Amino acid sequence: MARRGFVPLVQTALRDLFDQDTAFGRLALVHVVMMAGDTLVTISLAGSLFFSVSPDAAKSKVLLYLFLTIAPFAVVSPLLGPLIDRAAGGRRVLVALAAGVRVVVCALMSRYLGSLWLFPMAFLVLVSSKLYGVTRGTLVPEMARRDEMGSRHVSSSGWPRDERGDRGGFAGYNAQLTLLGTISGLLAGSLGAGILKTVGAGAVLIVASAVFAGATVLSARLARSQVERRTRQSAPARLSSGAGVELSWGLSASALMRFTVGFASFLVAFNLRRLHAALEWYGVVLGASALGSLLGLGVVTRLRARVAESVQLVIALSLSALGALIASQHSELGAQAVFAGWLGVWAATAQPSFDSITQRLVPDGAQGRIFARFAVRQQLAWVVGALLPVAIPFSFRVGDEFLGVLLLLGGVAYALRGRVRHFG
Repeated sequence: MARRGFVPLVQTALRDLFDQDTAFGRLALVHVVMMAGDTLVTISLAGSLFFSVSPDAAKSKVLLYLFLTIAPFAVVSPLLGPLIDRAAGGRRVLVALAAGVRVVVCALMSRYLGSLWLFPMAFLVLVSSKLYGVTRGTLVPEMARRDEMGSRHVSSSGWPRDERGDRGGFAGYNAQLTLLGTISGLLAGSLGAGILKTVGAGAVLIVASAVFAGATVLSARLARSQVERRTRQSAPARLSSGAGVELSWGLSASALMRFTVGFASFLVAFNLRRLHAALEWYGVVLGASALGSLLGLGVVTRLRARVAESVQLVIALSLSALGALIASQHSELGAQAVFAGWLGVWAATAQPSFDSITQRLVPDGAQGRIFARFAVRQQLAWVVGALLPVAIPFSFRVGDEFLGVLLLLGGVAYALRGRVRHFG
């Protein structure tokens, strides 16, 4: 059996990225550029909504931004999924559309950073980002199977084949994309932070617009999907009861991790502002979280060799709870930065595991609507988690204790009632 871990994952991901003769390699390149653009947008919004105003003004602006992201996604969900399923043969067009819209909107946002027009335009950026994320989720199995069935990749990748004929399961492919996206985000974040400090948030958005223009061009190189159009039969009717239960519990576990990430991120951000912490502390926390995410992608590939994805979710919830409870006893900024890194490890482990469950259990023709439905619920979980520390001034101790107890209860409930399979 081939070795699994962080270094082999990096080697495989980079090899795929630079091998543009494969369908998955082209998807990986598009993903890298998309994540760079998303990071630049995030930095620009942080600079204009959070750091450039007083703490009270930042609170009101962030609350408004978070509220604007909740209700519209509930409306968009029924539209995105069926659109992706009906466009099974033209999903690369949807990827190009998701990038192209952001080319225009980011350019416009750079002119309206101080206006209320910023918020509906930011919403369009979020919708486009979600459209890409859902479409990417449906493309991963298709591109992986295409390469596995007839390319030299089967024997040269260094990943053992499983019963689906892919390298370590879809969790391996998802982990590769997450790894590449994280690295891309770190590099783009450094660039964006420099531009923000020297020129301003508007310039960051102009650069983001140019990056998305590149993603639009690269999207045209994606392989055409060969997924057949789905039948008139509804998606739930095509799922076995066992698959439905596994998906439902997996979604609950994944959404709880997303809630935790949203809560922890804004808990740290607003407590740092209340403590008048130096700007360097924001960098330390973000760096720890990013490093944890990178390490987590190595963890998920190692765990997949031994246990099923559902067990990986239990491990992620349980160890995140342990980290939160320990951090609650140490309110120092250094301890909170360590917890941010620890949470990054297990959040990065949980998401590829749940994506793999969905890709494995949901029929190809129904994956668009299922991924859209799940993505929206995860987004809502993140937003609700983010809203709490913005609206309520939690201390580090109280916030960490809250997360620890919630994650522990969630892990126990999933382990006992989620019909966890102990071996993959």
